[in-house]
Amino acid sequence: MLTDYHTHTPLCLHAEGHPREYVRQARERGLAEIGLSDHNPMPEHFDDWRMPMADFPKYLDIVEESRAENPGFPVRLALECDYLPGRERWLEETQTLADWDYLIGSVHYIAPEWAVDDPKHISRWKGQAAVEEIWDAYWKLYEQNIRSGFFDFFAHPDLPKKFGFRPVGDLRRYYEPVIQALADVKGVLEVSTAGLRKEVGEIYPSGEMLDMAFAAGVPIVINSDAHAPGEVGQDFAKALALVRAAGYRSTVRYVKRRRIDVPLPETWPAS
Repeated sequence: MLTDYHTHTPLCLHAEGHPREYVRQARERGLAEIGLSDHNPMPEHFDDWRMPMADFPKYLDIVEESRAENPGFPVRLALECDYLPGRERWLEETQTLADWDYLIGSVHYIAPEWAVDDPKHISRWKGQAAVEEIWDAYWKLYEQNIRSGFFDFFAHPDLPKKFGFRPVGDLRRYYEPVIQALADVKGVLEVSTAGLRKEVGEIYPSGEMLDMAFAAGVPIVINSDAHAPGEVGQDFAKALALVRAAGYRSTVRYVKRRRIDVPLPETWPAS
């Protein structure tokens, strides 16, 4: 049975539905576990798509409520954490804020106030030179994200393809340092169906990057990055087919930041 470890709640200011609806959907889709993983709060106002620090106690409460309402069905406690150079001390403190099951590392910001997946900045992608500059900056940060040592797995790796912009030529020049970093730190790569709901219409990561990850012995975990209950477990049949075609036969689960390897199912119902 699969899990969905990348989901959000309305406390992050850009998701909908009560967490109990996410858990209900996970159970209806036959998942073994779910994890709630809102964007990490910051000690000051940082942007408009993460929970304010003042709401953090409420976040812990709703996770506990979801657990109490679903005895016997694991509801994991987590955060999706932005890797931001210069903010490492806050990431160190974040690890102590709760008894986490796992922490997800991600890169959105490649410059202050510029998230690479934010549609309001789409004009920055004009021209092939700009595309290459953005990809260069993003993947360097993503490697730092992996090597930082703060996180348990790493989200939506090739996020810059969200709007369909890619550099020309062989993209392995971007993937190779990241795959090597994952192999060096024994990191886990997320396979995210969220890209199927975006302009690019593809799973994160590309099939080519996934092949490279398998060849390097990098484990994977399949997630949805759900921002609404109906997205929990969505398109997992497609993700499972992709990872099995790459050669994967196992995935991972987490309990109190301890990784457990488990077999992948052979098939999954379409959704």
